[in-house]
Amino acid sequence: MTADGPIDADVDAAAAAIERGDLVVYPTETVYGLGADAIDAHAVERVFDVKGRDRSNPISLGVPDVEAALKYTVPTARERRFMHEFLPGPVTVVVERKAVVPDMLTAGSDRVGVRIPDHEVALALLEAADAPITATSANLSGTGSVRTADALDQSVLESVAAVLDDAETPGTESTVVDVEAGEIHRRGAMADEIEAWLDAN
Repeated sequence: MTADGPIDADVDAAAAAIERGDLVVYPTETVYGLGADAIDAHAVERVFDVKGRDRSNPISLGVPDVEAALKYTVPTARERRFMHEFLPGPVTVVVERKAVVPDMLTAGSDRVGVRIPDHEVALALLEAADAPITATSANLSGTGSVRTADALDQSVLESVAAVLDDAETPGTESTVVDVEAGEIHRRGAMADEIEAWLDAN
């Protein structure tokens, strides 16, 4: 911790904060993310509150690997092939969720976005935490994504227990894809490669 706030926390401290139901900020290979226990509805609600995000706009969950995703989701064989091909990476894969995933996270949908970030610090946090973590950008809704810890809004800083600062992130958001439907919902990093895979598979 610094005098200015919870900057430069370590991974274990951030994981412990998540397990207490607190929020943390962590870097990814796209932008900085706002993390909370993704299967704790109250923690997820706090993420919506801090961001000022509409409750009808679902949030993805982050896990350390595809096997971990299977604890919370039921991907089809095609979706699993895709996940093994593109994850870890700047891709959000929309798959069927299990009942343990709260309605609050998915806005009531039976599907949820899965992220496995290709970033050493993010993966270390996901490994250390005893739950999947919300995968949403650490900005106020309607404002630009955050690429450095110094750019975090003060209201976000005041709402989180830890910030894992790992310099500047690339800034291109993940591509969101529904593999089973063959649809890209949001074009971002690797969108052309994903489109080619969908066409070929």
